[in-house]
Amino acid sequence: MGESFQKLNLTNAYLFAAAMQDEEICRNVLEIALNKRISRVKAHVEQVLFLDSEFKSVRFDVYASDEEEVSYDVEMQNDDTKNLPKRCRYYQAELDVTSLRPGEDYQQLKPGYIIFICSFDPFGKGRCQYVFEEYCKEADIPLGDETQKIFFNTNGTDTENVTPELLHLFEYLKQSTEEVAVRHQDEKILKIHERVKYLKRDRKLEAGYMTMEEYIHQEAERRAKLMAESMAESMAKPMAESMAESMAETMAKPMAETMAKPMAESMAESMAESMAESMAKSMAKPMAESMAKPMAESMAESMAASRVAQNILALLEDLGTLPDQTKERIAKEQNEDVLSAWLKLAARADSIEEFQSKM
Repeated sequence: MGESFQKLNLTNAYLFAAAMQDEEICRNVLEIALNKRISRVKAHVEQVLFLDSEFKSVRFDVYASDEEEVSYDVEMQNDDTKNLPKRCRYYQAELDVTSLRPGEDYQQLKPGYIIFICSFDPFGKGRCQYVFEEYCKEADIPLGDETQKIFFNTNGTDTENVTPELLHLFEYLKQSTEEVAVRHQDEKILKIHERVKYLKRDRKLEAGYMTMEEYIHQEAERRAKLMAESMAESMAKPMAESMAESMAETMAKPMAETMAKPMAESMAESMAESMAESMAKSMAKPMAESMAKPMAESMAESMAASRVAQNILALLEDLGTLPDQTKERIAKEQNEDVLSAWLKLAARADSIEEFQSKM
């Protein structure tokens, strides 16, 4: 099981997402991260139950927009999945598609920020922050698409162009205690800490966290056990018998040349049975363990995709009657990023037609 709810730091994606649902806290975090004043924001969190390949975590996306309609996508990231740049590309496309209505001019697209707060160094250069914008390689001319992808490394050592307030935030994210919160007397950090203390007193929120952790733990154990038992029974014994039979046949011929053929065949048959049983017992467990994991991963991804597809269909049923062709397309989709985008689109859409035009 994971760490107890009361001991969680704000680097925990579940607690971070819960805190960011408060619009003032969301605005404070964005102001510290981007080092600029931000007008009032609207924030919401989308929690997608996609278990990763090792059944370790669930993804939480925090979306916000300010009064100037600038969009922000913020995510706490603790595992180096090696795919963050491509995820940035997908998230930006997702923000753009959902913000621009059919027929609107591209100039209507507003500025957007994709932000990852990482407890590791995503690019291995020791920096506290990596800010990416589109530029011309030859002339160093900005493209001007008004988008930024920002990666924060809470354990960075190169603090060039990093504000003291951001370093204070990193320190608090990693150790969300009263002692750290009051150390620098930073008003924004103190407000964030007050919200964290409030959330940790919320029994319902704690129950939700424990339920999620228990589910991940039990589901991983259950699937691995079932897969190992099934594969050990269905594959190990036949394979061992086949190998033993082949070896026995090879041994029978030289034995027949020096001994009576019936005796050699009888001994070979006896040895085959004995070797098959022995090899089946010794090979079953390691073979099952080595083969169960990839099959369990595949089954888990398929089950997670099916669950999200059901959630999408449930949301769309509230908007009206969904064509069978669209239902079938959603049910067959297995790509988690596509399903995640459709889930967000279904939650925001005002009609079936709007959903179909943007999916």
